[in-house]
Amino acid sequence: MRAARAAQTAGMTTSDPAGRGRILLIEDDSEAAYFAVHVLTTMGRFDVTHTADPRVALRRACSEPWDLVLTDLDLPGMTGLELLAALRQAAPALPVVVITAAVARSPDTDAARRQADAFLRKPVDRKSTRLNSSHITI
Repeated sequence: MRAARAAQTAGMTTSDPAGRGRILLIEDDSEAAYFAVHVLTTMGRFDVTHTADPRVALRRACSEPWDLVLTDLDLPGMTGLELLAALRQAAPALPVVVITAAVARSPDTDAARRQADAFLRKPVDRKSTRLNSSHITI
C-alpha cells in the first residue's frame, strides 16, 4: 500500500486556474503526504505540490510563487529545521508550518516552534487540519 501511495503522491501537483492558494508540502512519509494532499485539496481547496526531498523543495520555494510551505520536521538529507532556516533566508515572508511526530520536547521542536508560523503534531486529523487551514489567509 505504501508503494501505491508513494506513486500517487510522488511529485504530485494539483493545478487550478481559479487562483486557489498554493501550498508546497514536504513530507517523506507517503501515507501522510497522500492524506495531506487529499484533505488540503478537497476540504481546504488549495493547490498542493508535494515533494519528499527538502532540497527540491528549497529550489522550488525560491523559484516559484507559494502561499504556504508545510513541512515535516524529520526529513532525509536535510532536517525540517535546516529547511526552515534556509527558507527564512531565501523567502522571509513565506509562511511555514512545521509538522512533527515527535512527542517529547527537544531542542529541534523548540526551535521549530519559535521559527515557524505554526507548529502541528502528527497525527493531524481532518478537523484540526481544516481548522488550521482555515486560519491561513491566502
